[in-house]
Amino acid sequence: MKSSPGARSWMAAGVRHELLTRALPALRHEMAAPVSVIRMGVLLLKRQVANGAEASPDAAAMAERVALIEDQVAALATGVRSLRDWELATHDDGITRSALVAQCTTLMRVAFELNGIGLRLGEGLAPVEGEPRFPAAAALRYMVLGALGHLHDSVPNLGEIRVEAEGGDGLRFVASHGPAEPVEPIAGAHRAPRALAIDAIALQALADGLGCAVTVEGESVRFGLGTAMDPVLTAPG
Repeated sequence: MKSSPGARSWMAAGVRHELLTRALPALRHEMAAPVSVIRMGVLLLKRQVANGAEASPDAAAMAERVALIEDQVAALATGVRSLRDWELATHDDGITRSALVAQCTTLMRVAFELNGIGLRLGEGLAPVEGEPRFPAAAALRYMVLGALGHLHDSVPNLGEIRVEAEGGDGLRFVASHGPAEPVEPIAGAHRAPRALAIDAIALQALADGLGCAVTVEGESVRFGLGTAMDPVLTAPG
């Protein structure tokens, strides 16, 4: 029995929510790091101002700390704005294949490696000048995370996922097995929360919702970056 378009739309939305939830620990860390530096810089400035009544403040040192705080505020603002990159309704300037893979593997690397799963990049994924950009960057981010999540959830004794360039506009994700050994206890604390397994049905629903053609072959996933479309969000059903 085939599911209705509305049901598939709801499933795709659920998969996107699950993938964003898994990526949130890394996104939160990227935004929290500048806050710590800003707090320390403000504390030091307060001490300098408090001591200014007894001695002339070091103008050069104060200027250096103000510049540091300004840099961190800019980094924090960039991190907050980057959350819009995950909104499908936001039109963007596209993304290169190398940047797409780098962003997504960076987000998930710690969570994967703490659970004994390596992420490896094949040849052809290093940034190069004049590299083509593909539209629908938000959709492509979800697809890369979906492929990683599918192999993570579906392959037993997963040891490594290798991301490979395929042709001029494709990506292939290949799983390999590792030793069936227990991971470090600390890994559980860093595991992204999971409410939905990204099985083949969920991955296909995600691809359908993003207008992307995906192929699952055994323990590998591949899709073309040029197949994703800028989705126009409508109410499911």
